Amino acid sequence: MEFGDDRGSERDTPSGRDAEGTAAGRIPLAVVVVDRDGRVSHWSSGARRLFGVGREDAVGRPAADLLPVSGALSEEAHGEAMPDAYDGLGPGLETSLGGHTSYATAGRARIFPHHPAPDPQGGRLDVLWWAYPLVGPGPSRLLVLAADAARLRDERGYDDETAERISPGFARHTELPAFDELERRLPEILPNMGPQLSSRIVAQVLELGYPVLEFSQFDRVPVTPYWGVPRRPGRRRTEAVVPQQRCAPVLVPAGAEEDLEYAAVRERLEFLNEVSSRIGSSLDLGETIREVTSAAVPRFADFAGTHLRAAVLAGEGFPDGPPDASTVMFRVWVEHNDEPGRWDDTVPVGEAFAFPEHTPFYKCMVTGEPVLVPRVTEELSERISGEFEKRDLRPLIGGRSLLIVPLKARNVVLGFMVLMRRPDRPQFDDMDRTTGAELAARAGLVLDNARMYTYQENVADTLQDSMLPQVSPRMAGCDVATRYLPGTRLGRIGGDWFDTIKLPGSRTALVVGDVMGHGLNSAAMMGQLRTAVQTMAAMETPPAQLLRNLDDLARRLGDNYLATCLYAVYDPIGGELHLANAGHIPPVLVRAEDGSSELLDLPTGAPVGVGGVPFEAIRVKVAPGDRLVLCTDGLVEVRGSDIGEGLAALCESAAHPAASMDDACDTIIRALNTRGGRKDDVALLMARLNGLPAGHVAEWQLDPDPREVARARRLVRAQLLDWGLAQAVDTAELLVSEVVTNAVRHAVSERVGLRVILAGALLFEVTDDEPALPVMLGTDPYDEAGRGLRVVSRLAREWGATATGHRKTVWFEQTVTTPA
Repeated sequence: MEFGDDRGSERDTPSGRDAEGTAAGRIPLAVVVVDRDGRVSHWSSGARRLFGVGREDAVGRPAADLLPVSGALSEEAHGEAMPDAYDGLGPGLETSLGGHTSYATAGRARIFPHHPAPDPQGGRLDVLWWAYPLVGPGPSRLLVLAADAARLRDERGYDDETAERISPGFARHTELPAFDELERRLPEILPNMGPQLSSRIVAQVLELGYPVLEFSQFDRVPVTPYWGVPRRPGRRRTEAVVPQQRCAPVLVPAGAEEDLEYAAVRERLEFLNEVSSRIGSSLDLGETIREVTSAAVPRFADFAGTHLRAAVLAGEGFPDGPPDASTVMFRVWVEHNDEPGRWDDTVPVGEAFAFPEHTPFYKCMVTGEPVLVPRVTEELSERISGEFEKRDLRPLIGGRSLLIVPLKARNVVLGFMVLMRRPDRPQFDDMDRTTGAELAARAGLVLDNARMYTYQENVADTLQDSMLPQVSPRMAGCDVATRYLPGTRLGRIGGDWFDTIKLPGSRTALVVGDVMGHGLNSAAMMGQLRTAVQTMAAMETPPAQLLRNLDDLARRLGDNYLATCLYAVYDPIGGELHLANAGHIPPVLVRAEDGSSELLDLPTGAPVGVGGVPFEAIRVKVAPGDRLVLCTDGLVEVRGSDIGEGLAALCESAAHPAASMDDACDTIIRALNTRGGRKDDVALLMARLNGLPAGHVAEWQLDPDPREVARARRLVRAQLLDWGLAQAVDTAELLVSEVVTNAVRHAVSERVGLRVILAGALLFEVTDDEPALPVMLGTDPYDEAGRGLRVVSRLAREWGATATGHRKTVWFEQTVTTPA
């Protein structure tokens, strides 16, 4: 909205103008916002001074009872007719209040004020008013501005004719700028205003926004109302976060009725700008809480305490519904400039409790509005203190000024901040309440950002942890230790994984993989590939074939499915590693004999998902005590450094003697993770290849004859007794009898193999030349067959069957207590 003299330089200059004929001045404005029900939702201090009604009495009342509508101007009421609009500027204000116009209106009226000091003009105020419809979301419908016309006449020398020439610029501009277009459009709206001045005005309107009417004889001067549009810290001033209304009338040069008031507003603005620059420097929720609380002390308050809902502090999802008497609040931080320790016992940090209903804290929490107590009287301090059991707050809060502001995000209360001033400082007033609310609005946005980041981080970590295996530290013939380090970049969830898979014959598959990219998609892809590897490994798919199948699967899943993978099978009986590589960094083998370490020279292959590249496997002989180290590139690769340096450091640290496998892993992490620049996640798997003593493996060949079942039982009994496992004999004989009976019944021509392995548990394997895998069937009470596998399933710890070529192996494990 613009105000100015329509006739420009054609009029004689009244007294008080400068050398160029310009008389500049400021007239306070009453700023009122009317909601869609016709009730006052905002009533400025200027409105209180002009109309004599306080904010508490005005907000919520019908606007027609307070503003200069035609009913207040009737001849019956005032003895003379007074038009509610002038010079054809539009209908009366009641028309705008009723929502009957969609354009700006203006008028002049004489009304009886509500305050006791009468106006010299027959006890009535001479009021100029302007009404502007508000568009966009939100309940507000109309912006009403009003000014004392007598001040234009008495203080600035304007006669009635001149005053009535002050008209809204809407009469001449059909397209009005929004906030983000104001700086660009202002020189067009104000032709006499240069870029430097327009930039200053934009800065003032968006940052200060104090409502006044500043006028000049020659320049059109806009004026901008401001009622607390929050801005996101760190963004340019022209960017509003949650504009409650996209208000077309833009009132610009901010000023104040008195220089002292202007200085106070400027000081508050500087304070809020300083707070905005200090908070939100981190997405860490704890650090953000400390920043927000400390920002208020000592400049704005002497004490600040921040309380948050449990769901916010725990990094859970957005709190459900408004808080109530059962809502638990955590006191998360306290800042004060009193003597050290004064508040520690009474209001300790970390305390969790539900606030009593009959307290100002509860009122702020449930209404989501600031609560101002200019001075905590003795009576009020006793009442508040009485609501808290076993706690005397009176010495701390008595005589202080109290302001409680809600911390909100998306209209949901996340918590609140308690602010207090000592008696020797000025009490909190309405302007402080506005400043505190703005501080809390900015703090609420920052806290919500940190809460969302913490929540998403927790979700990502939970997903990552759920996809990483719970690796047993003891496998058949080997000991295993693992480490996983999440990435240090934002959205640190990655696609690195490791796995150990138990295979028939006491063998163990060792797997490390790295999905390219980061985020939830990479983690989901990692889960798919890991599941596929487990499935194919359980089917005894050879390493090279497994990677080929994985490559086919990745290409079927999508074009962006790329991952590296290293797959190794350790045979503790044969003392051998069988390895295949798909674009992964090579493993390190540490020899127990001399402590030397080396990178195994493997065919590199290409990442799975590339397609068309063959995979090869090699076999490496190992001795008991050798260690195999597999990791992802995040451990050895640092931006700006050669990966060869990282691999050399890996070999060196892996060869370092350690008392345990966990200590060995920690040594590697310490040696390589201290190098700066690591951002990727890290997966590390180490296996000590112990092998199995020859005396812990027994093998026999049986003829495909039913009479061999009894011989199998005798052989197993004798072997277990020799190992000192007499308590396991009866169960072992029963299970071996069932499995061998099936094998000799279905064997075609070749002999049946029986092997027993002692490796922490008893492992039994029965092999025959019938490739069809056995199936556990349902049986009727009178069936004579089909119960063997049910017996095995019930008594064995685990059992399974695999097929390789034209032969199959049925195995089962039996838990035993190994003799000391």
